[in-house]
Amino acid sequence: MIYAGIAYVLWGFLPIYFISLAPSGAFEIVAWRIVFSLVFCALLLAVTRKFKPFFALLMQPRISLTMALAGALIYVNWQTYIYSAMSGQVVEASLGYFINPIVTVFLGVFFLRERLRPAQWAAVGVSLLAVLVIAISAGSVPWIALTLAFSFGFYGYIKKRVGNTVDAVAGLTMETVWLFPVAIVQLIVVAATVGITFGTVSPVHTALLIGTGVITAVPLILFAAASRRLPLIYMGFIQYFAPVIQFLVGVLILQEPMSPERWVGFSLVWLALLILTVDALAGRRGNRQTVAELV
Repeated sequence: MIYAGIAYVLWGFLPIYFISLAPSGAFEIVAWRIVFSLVFCALLLAVTRKFKPFFALLMQPRISLTMALAGALIYVNWQTYIYSAMSGQVVEASLGYFINPIVTVFLGVFFLRERLRPAQWAAVGVSLLAVLVIAISAGSVPWIALTLAFSFGFYGYIKKRVGNTVDAVAGLTMETVWLFPVAIVQLIVVAATVGITFGTVSPVHTALLIGTGVITAVPLILFAAASRRLPLIYMGFIQYFAPVIQFLVGVLILQEPMSPERWVGFSLVWLALLILTVDALAGRRGNRQTVAELV
């Protein structure tokens, strides 16, 4: 519980960390995040002496290509998330992670041919209504929220396919290995246009940019440690820590505007999550009763 709690609290306060990296832009921050995540993961592999099993995984085409796809998805997620933080749209980013569990249910229907219970269909319907309300009130589609929700939803689906074969450190290392050339190209473009800020602002700013590798890897490692020890139902509850904290950061600290229509939209999302949670608890209780009767 402590591992999971720390991981999601760290993810919740990430917008403040990224905002503190100004005047760096989103493209430069993402590039350094990839570079220093790879460096940090390489150090972890060296300390734990797991380079040999890592290279064994890297040499398996199916796993390697799967992690390349996961890397592409997490790149889209990182780029969108950091852009939202740097452009004052943290509340919309939190919306993306609020609707992520509903997107996961949606993906299960289309890709795993899972059959939804009536309560789950109701949650999906309410969440679609919420997105519609928010879109109409804003006069535009909440593309940041939808991009974050679907990119992380597909990322979770891809990671699920490799199962327990690839641990958190090896997985992030492979993803950043594939993304490293993208990061280098991105840094070259930034240097040729607006200019690189790394090492030019202050020692604290440089240290914070280097720290993007640590703040990327540590929550993932804690999350992996928690998910191996906790039942899925507990992880389902704790996953709401991050978007709740992000929402509070956006509204209370960054003073982002919340119109009445936006409050209605968020309230509908929270209603959909409540329906999912109650349904999950009821399903778990029913399974326990069935097992007891069989025994």
